[in-house]
Amino acid sequence: MSTDAILRDVTLRDGLQLTGGLLSTERKVGIVRALIAAGVPAIEIGSMARPDLVPPMANTIELIEALTPEELERCWVWVATPGHVEKAAAAGAKNLQYCLSVSDAHNEANIGRTTEASMAALPDAVAHARKAGAKLQLCLATSFTCPFEGRIDPERVLKLVADPRAEGVSDVVICDTLGHAVPQEVTDLVSRTVALKPDLGVVYHGHDTWGMGVANALAAIAAGATMVDGALAGLGGCPFAPGASGNTASEDILFATRPDWLTPGTLAELVTLGEGIIAELGEDNRSKAAQGARSKATAFEWVTS
Repeated sequence: MSTDAILRDVTLRDGLQLTGGLLSTERKVGIVRALIAAGVPAIEIGSMARPDLVPPMANTIELIEALTPEELERCWVWVATPGHVEKAAAAGAKNLQYCLSVSDAHNEANIGRTTEASMAALPDAVAHARKAGAKLQLCLATSFTCPFEGRIDPERVLKLVADPRAEGVSDVVICDTLGHAVPQEVTDLVSRTVALKPDLGVVYHGHDTWGMGVANALAAIAAGATMVDGALAGLGGCPFAPGASGNTASEDILFATRPDWLTPGTLAELVTLGEGIIAELGEDNRSKAAQGARSKATAFEWVTS
């Protein structure tokens, strides 16, 4: 299944949030460059979240400053306030993801303010990004379910997408923060978002908590998503969302979608990269494609030694 939708690898942001171990700036730079060398078109490299709350993100500014302008063209940074936008852009970030939650309860837990307060600050964030020549996505966490409020009415998501204060964003990111969604729900919400804002790109960010990660990513692509998120080895989760487990594995999404740049050798490189990261962090490998790549079915071209 070759597709025009591109993978954004989020290992260095969402993938690291729940890990106990920390990666040095030098190590992160090496991971970014390995992903770029492999052909991964987009990479989420960090977050402006408070380092005392999310310690693995503490060296995000140093990472931005260590990368070249050409490398930063492929890189995305998570932000939640206009101040975050200014700080990240001043360091050299070119692509920013302004995140808020559809549910007030999760926005309060994750960002410390109401959803309305985050939306009220969005025009200033857009203005700062535009001044810096940076792209700004609107990222909507808990688009399907919230750990505190339960199921989210799709109309709440679409109301935020249509809000005039979102004018000027480049894309909308629809997030299955807890990994509760099933393909039909993803199809419905992504297709309605595409229809509502055909001038915007739609990104799908999913988790594999209930085993629907790849199926949901494929459903999002079929419904018109232009980008899907994944993390090497299925790392990740939200520290402020009880019940959230790892992201959908980048290796699994790539094996399912087979973009033109992916070869068995490239997949093997990414499997090895993911294995190295989880070994360093003491985490488990949740990628089924990584397991398959290490299987004994050596006649299959995607298996590596």
